[in-house]
Amino acid sequence: SGGNDIVRVLVSGSSESSDQYVDGNGDTLAEQVKNNAPLANQYQTQYEDMQSYTKRSIMAKVFVSITDDQEIQLSATKNRSNDILYSNSSMDAIYDDSNIYSVAYDIKNISDIYKDINLQYYYSDVEHPMSTEYRNQAIGLGMPMSTPKDMTSKLKTTMQGLKLKNNFDIEGHKLLLGLDGSKRTWDGDYINNLTGLIHMVPKSINNALTKNMAAFAKLEKSFGDLDVALGARYDVTNIDYDGTAQSNDYNAFNANMYTTYNIDKNNKIFFGLGQSSRVPDARELYFVSSLNIVVGTPNLNQTTNQEVDLGYELKNDVMKFKIKGFYSKLRDYIYYNKTTTSFQNVDARVYGTELSASVYATDDITVEMGASYKKGTKDDALSATNTDKDLADMAPLRGNVAVNYEYKDNSIATLETVMSDTWKTYDSDNGEQELGAWAILNLKVKHAVSKNFDFTLGVNNMFDRTYAQSNTYSDLTLLAAGADTMLLNEPGRYVYTNLDFKF
Repeated sequence: SGGNDIVRVLVSGSSESSDQYVDGNGDTLAEQVKNNAPLANQYQTQYEDMQSYTKRSIMAKVFVSITDDQEIQLSATKNRSNDILYSNSSMDAIYDDSNIYSVAYDIKNISDIYKDINLQYYYSDVEHPMSTEYRNQAIGLGMPMSTPKDMTSKLKTTMQGLKLKNNFDIEGHKLLLGLDGSKRTWDGDYINNLTGLIHMVPKSINNALTKNMAAFAKLEKSFGDLDVALGARYDVTNIDYDGTAQSNDYNAFNANMYTTYNIDKNNKIFFGLGQSSRVPDARELYFVSSLNIVVGTPNLNQTTNQEVDLGYELKNDVMKFKIKGFYSKLRDYIYYNKTTTSFQNVDARVYGTELSASVYATDDITVEMGASYKKGTKDDALSATNTDKDLADMAPLRGNVAVNYEYKDNSIATLETVMSDTWKTYDSDNGEQELGAWAILNLKVKHAVSKNFDFTLGVNNMFDRTYAQSNTYSDLTLLAAGADTMLLNEPGRYVYTNLDFKF
């Protein structure tokens, strides 16, 4: 990085790669698949020890000061990843390439009332081909003769948009007004790896185009000890499709209110309520599998979330403490039905709580704690044969406790335990299963060798526990493991070091 009063430039690059991690049983990703998945989905012998990914990226930002109050901001990011293993899925990514560009123009201090105007254009694209190339399926092992074998599902998406924001200060009322427009394309084909030709099945997604226009506003004002923020947004979305399935139009008005009451300088309570929506994406509307199974549901409604939050926060010289509860009602939640292998709308509700605390035990010792719990249920069963009303991806009670000891200036030792209760409430009809409780212990020491050099040594999962943090909600991709969906264990014990040089 460098620059002067007119131009500032930042350029950074990175390269990384990783072997397959091993779980607490000592199994690599390939061995977990071999122990649990059907023969066709297991890795071919020559690929069992391949790296789990490689990645290279470069990023550049340029800031040009036109005047003291006007600035142009340019940025570009390129990511290039190869051979990314999706072990508990049936395919791996041959590569994952993305490009992100943006240009923004900012004018400050226009007048006493008109504080700022910002105009930004952004563009991104992602190309993400998933393939069976490394699996036994590619050479016909464990596969019926009539089933497509060595093939790639090649998807590409682009996104571009324009956003205008105007900030005003009108007698203590902070007002934001803006316009937002975007356009997203999503297209996909199935490619025969042996011939390089498109498979004789329908496109996975046939050039879906999602166009969105929106106007939004936010108002902030303090009334003594009461801080109030109000927000609103109106969206018009059109989704056009080149295939035979229907196109769709969606309109949504979203709004929220967030208030904070400062009881005194150390205590406050906060309350928020709002409504937000999201339209279905092209995969949920139109996706067709390589077996010519229609997974997308073209007539899906948009999901609307109505939520209320309530919490309390304490800050003083001895501790920090925060607790929050929420209740969310989801109308037309978009959900995958494993029985019909398609998406559908269902009404649901989610509620939960989370808390965090930091206690300054001494000048050198700080204790940090956190916990979260949530539960979700569907209002009605998905169908007569898919009757479990539990909502997927609702993690059980989880928490952590960490002790930080600053044994010298800028040198800290941290001992942390992370814990999870048994995952007892789960959507069994959609691939989830009961997961056992677990607790792991992590240790990290960051030592300041000098003012220019820091050395870090850490051990995560110190006792080499075997555990799974994520459940197995099917949602298109996960492998079968007998009667269950394949569970992927987290890493076992691993040791890491970091060297930080400042000059």
